[in-house]
Amino acid sequence: MDSPFVVRKDEKEETLDEGARRDLLIQLVRQDDQLMELLAGLRALGLPDWRLVSGAIYQTVWNRLTGRPQGHGIKDYDIAYFEPEDRSWEAEDRVIRMVDEALPLWQERMEVRNQARVHLWYEKKFGGPYPELKCTDESLEHYMCTTHAVAVRLEADDSLSVAAPFGLEDIFSLTIRPCHALESNRTHYAEKARRMSRLWPELKILDWETGEPVRPEQLC
Repeated sequence: MDSPFVVRKDEKEETLDEGARRDLLIQLVRQDDQLMELLAGLRALGLPDWRLVSGAIYQTVWNRLTGRPQGHGIKDYDIAYFEPEDRSWEAEDRVIRMVDEALPLWQERMEVRNQARVHLWYEKKFGGPYPELKCTDESLEHYMCTTHAVAVRLEADDSLSVAAPFGLEDIFSLTIRPCHALESNRTHYAEKARRMSRLWPELKILDWETGEPVRPEQLC
């Protein structure tokens, strides 16, 4: 697929406003047949308040902006939903197995999580508290980077809805900017930024403390 534009070192794309960025993101997602296949499959399952979130979205945009092949750098496909009536691990596991069985071609590549129960296990795993959420979209406000905080859903009328609480400018400017909502994110920020810079060397990485651009090797 040809990219609508390619980011070059001597040329920055700075002409898009937020509405145009949103339209372009929707266009790029629609042009990715694999993403649309997954979104259609998820819609058919009827999960409550579901979204395809984070890497599969912004990394698809990065690949198109930089002329890289479809799926480059995408480790997995994160699927969030919100079910507060049963926050047990067993209920979540049943949903995970249901999704795997319904979408067998995507098995081993999907990570499905009930956002209504993240606060129950997060601190033990990551070393810091996590707030009890009211909906799936609220979870985006607590991601490690503003770039990560993007999600889409294929609606019943075939429209694509987008959630991006920090906007889409950082995605389209290939910027890794820390989100300080959770102090526990600090520990993994450098590691994540270094990995992404290896896959997309064009990225501009901002320091966790100062917010100034830094080279990957300067992160600690």
